[in-house]
Amino acid sequence: MKIFPAIDIKNKKCVRLIKGDFDNKTEYNMSPVEQAGKYKDHGFKNLHIVDLDGALTGETVNLDIIKDIVVKFDLKIEIGGGVRSFESIQKYTDAGAEKVILGSAAIKDKNFLKKACEKFPNKIALGLDAKDGYLSISGWKENSKQLTLDFLEEVNDYGVSRIIYTDINRDGTKTSPNFEETTLVADVSNCPIIVSGGVSSIDDIKKTKSLINVNRVNIEGIIVGKAIYDGDIKLEELVKEDA
Repeated sequence: MKIFPAIDIKNKKCVRLIKGDFDNKTEYNMSPVEQAGKYKDHGFKNLHIVDLDGALTGETVNLDIIKDIVVKFDLKIEIGGGVRSFESIQKYTDAGAEKVILGSAAIKDKNFLKKACEKFPNKIALGLDAKDGYLSISGWKENSKQLTLDFLEEVNDYGVSRIIYTDINRDGTKTSPNFEETTLVADVSNCPIIVSGGVSSIDDIKKTKSLINVNRVNIEGIIVGKAIYDGDIKLEELVKEDA
């Protein structure tokens, strides 16, 4: 199981949002590069990064930070946040990102998703952010009126290499991920799923591991964010589960 410690970047700082609300955020003292270094020092191999400035502007605002992290620490990075063009995908892959996450742009335009998968094989991850079974877009401000599973079935053969499934109601709340919905998505998906949203304790990590190893659910790993920053999960404890 892969563990993805999370870094959300806003105004060059590490932040965490509650349920994606930009008005309900916590800023942390450590810079994104320093935080990435801390993860590397503890032995993590993967990193989940969201450029929140990019999510608002549709530009690769923090590309320099991404480059810096890749060069200094040789971590496998998945990066998302407002990626809406082939040019942005190219910039991130050139910077050394392992996966580029497409969200709203892919949901609004399935053809863009399909062409991106063809143009950048094995590089495209799909971010599915859902609330009550329906996909949300535009920084979670807008309901797409599309059922998550219906959309997934439509794009299942496009060549997406990974899906990050987030239950918005859980994100940043530390109330445990929505394992039931995530398992349903994993059962439908042709590619592996990353669990996201609401991780609260090491028990959530162990439950994910059990789903993979015992139940053989099509899950690749889990993203851990706020629980790390708030000290609910110790990095020394977490990295033991990263294999």
